[in-house]
Amino acid sequence: MKGLLWGIVFVVIIGLGGFFYRNAVEHPSQPIACPMDAMVCPDGTSVGRTGTTCTFSACLPPNVSLTDIGVSFAVPNGFSVAELPDGASIVSYEMNASTTDITSTIVLHRYPIAASSTALAAIQQTAIGGASGAPVGATSFTSAVIGNHRFTVVLIERFEGVIDTAYYLARGADVLRFDAIDRGVDWTNPNLDVSKLTAHAALLKLLSTLQGQG
Repeated sequence: MKGLLWGIVFVVIIGLGGFFYRNAVEHPSQPIACPMDAMVCPDGTSVGRTGTTCTFSACLPPNVSLTDIGVSFAVPNGFSVAELPDGASIVSYEMNASTTDITSTIVLHRYPIAASSTALAAIQQTAIGGASGAPVGATSFTSAVIGNHRFTVVLIERFEGVIDTAYYLARGADVLRFDAIDRGVDWTNPNLDVSKLTAHAALLKLLSTLQGQG
């Protein structure tokens, strides 16, 4: 009886071995052929699909992808990651001009929209002047289309050498706020072109590359 059992086991093993051998011969493993489409990164470069799941490769720096908030962009040349200024900030970048006292900073904040509130209310509640500590006036609000998004633009501060302009992007459940802050500038100059200040010019360039929800 035991001999018969071992004989059956032996036959089964031989049968399985033959099956796997034949399958390997007739269906040899082939490299996965991923689709040839490409994903365009914020800075204009592109990446293809790779790996066993054919997912797109990550975009290389200066591209940054903030998956938690669903956006990506290209960090302007010369800016590097800096310390977060407050609890609502997501990321901060800074450039120090070695030959001057001017410091240029870009900060991204995220503000949730309360269920019973609106994006405009969230903007008004967070557009607080740095020197006064009070909400900025209605005359400080404008709007602009940059890239594929429309922003509410608010002059937050122009005082004591500091010029801070915030670009708000309203979304379904939150508002993103991108600040361009230049410190050490001649803020009293009536002919000063704010758009050409280092942080402001860099932020406009960053926003032109912005991809994602909005």
